[in-house]
Amino acid sequence: MSTIRVTIWNEFRHEQHADHPASTLYPNGIHGAIADGLIPEGFAVGTATLDEPEHGLSSEVLANTDVLIWWGHMAHHEVSDVIVDRVQRRVHEGMGLIVLHSGHFSKIFRRLMGTTCDLKWREADDIERVWVVEPGHAIAAGLPEYFELPEEMYGERFDIPAPENLIFVSWFTGGEVFRSGACYTRGLGKVFYFRPGHESYPTYFDANVRRVIANAVRWAAPSHGPRPVFGNARPLEPRA
Repeated sequence: MSTIRVTIWNEFRHEQHADHPASTLYPNGIHGAIADGLIPEGFAVGTATLDEPEHGLSSEVLANTDVLIWWGHMAHHEVSDVIVDRVQRRVHEGMGLIVLHSGHFSKIFRRLMGTTCDLKWREADDIERVWVVEPGHAIAAGLPEYFELPEEMYGERFDIPAPENLIFVSWFTGGEVFRSGACYTRGLGKVFYFRPGHESYPTYFDANVRRVIANAVRWAAPSHGPRPVFGNARPLEPRA
């Protein structure tokens, strides 16, 4: 089996503000922390950020990406629609997409979902208890029945289409619940949304979170099955 090629995209803004907790928690950027968790898994890992030319997502980069991981928060509006079009085409062609935390409001996720992707939220040092509700799924491999994190609260209703598979449901100390691990297919590509990852918490150093992301990369990687053929078609059998 060939090595899975992963590109981690991060807007990389919070980490560059000295007075923001992310600058201390993630001195090498959120993308750097995610990369550190994936490299030991044997993936070929690259990174890209918002302020690079073409946001680091040139046609060549995307052509050589099997799974794209997306983290954004404060600058969704700065992402070029040209790049969103490019990413969408690659997902339809079979590239996997993993959308993390506040990436629910990214242009690419909202376009692929076709909904507002809005939700309730509260930043008040809640504890998130992430329950595995589909333990037989590949993304849940190696996880306990549940795990806990200090995190920002997200609550229902989460305005997304009904997931094809729901892997995780989160409960918060304020009483809210949230569909925190949702799988979709768009074209030939697999899409996974995973809720934890607020920039003011060390979430991407947590062993269970790193296990989820690594599992999701393997699940979302292209299967290289037969390509669909569209348009006018000749009959396969003789016709009278």
